[in-house]
Amino acid sequence: MDRKQENLKLLGHEAKIATTYTPEVLETFENQNQENDYWVRFNCPEFTALCPVTGQPDFAEIRISYIPDRRMVESKSLKLYLFSFRNHGSFHEDCVNTIMKDLVKLMDPKYLEVTGIFVPRGGISIYPYANYGRPDTKYEQLAETRLFNRE
Repeated sequence: MDRKQENLKLLGHEAKIATTYTPEVLETFENQNQENDYWVRFNCPEFTALCPVTGQPDFAEIRISYIPDRRMVESKSLKLYLFSFRNHGSFHEDCVNTIMKDLVKLMDPKYLEVTGIFVPRGGISIYPYANYGRPDTKYEQLAETRLFNRE
């Protein structure tokens, strides 16, 4: 195994899907292009969490976009992390903010944003958005611009 991937425990192995919210499953690897600013985007069109009041499932597409610095999230671990919300009771807005905070803590990216496109329930769609830009940098300004210029 490549030395840059030696700390990855999930990639190339059978996945065990958690039955509860499990941020510990997230893994990172070294960004091989640290000298560049570039976007990485993940789409999870089959995200599910439980309504904390009714216990009914809420379905969404979760979109994660970020500008990495030294560390990047490994996609299989991200998939298992997002699956861990399936039996977790959390409001739509909380899911999006939790995902954002967990990924910022994990990777310390330059910039990160998370959008939830939740399937309507009761005739109302909810599309929560949360973002982060590294403080005191141009990425903090990017976060402010993108937050306040949303539709």
